[in-house]
Amino acid sequence: MDKQTEQFILDILANHYFLTLATVRDDGYPQATTVAYANNGLKIYFLTGSECQKVHNIKRCNKISLTVDREYEDWHQIKGLSMGGIAEVLSEPDEIKKAIACLEAKFPQMHEWISATEDMGSYAFVEITPQVISVLNYAKGFGHTELISVEETVSAESQN
Repeated sequence: MDKQTEQFILDILANHYFLTLATVRDDGYPQATTVAYANNGLKIYFLTGSECQKVHNIKRCNKISLTVDREYEDWHQIKGLSMGGIAEVLSEPDEIKKAIACLEAKFPQMHEWISATEDMGSYAFVEITPQVISVLNYAKGFGHTELISVEETVSAESQN
């Protein structure tokens, strides 16, 4: 992925607060939910209840899809992201601390809320690692998308 596209993706992630997450239910139907998120580079984190359906879905099948976008009155200005990736419910204390720090940096009000929580076991911190990203940028033409394989990008960068 070129630096300009990477910066475009990071800008969208930084300037939006909610994503729509699609997981797969036991019965095979997709389930779409909205979550507040924060990111560290391309890694995405969110907090939810540990007994939520989406957590159950992720533990059963960790493949997810998501979108990050907002409403645009002028369709020629639509910009957004659609991703396919792997979700993991974090269990290691160091990983959970990273997720908390990332979420608190974007949502400072969370610090007080998390500090006051006695039973962190009722919450689940989830990390999403994108595998493929579809970048929507209608400013380049109506319907313009670019499909980027994150795995190939990481592999190519590792070889340099």
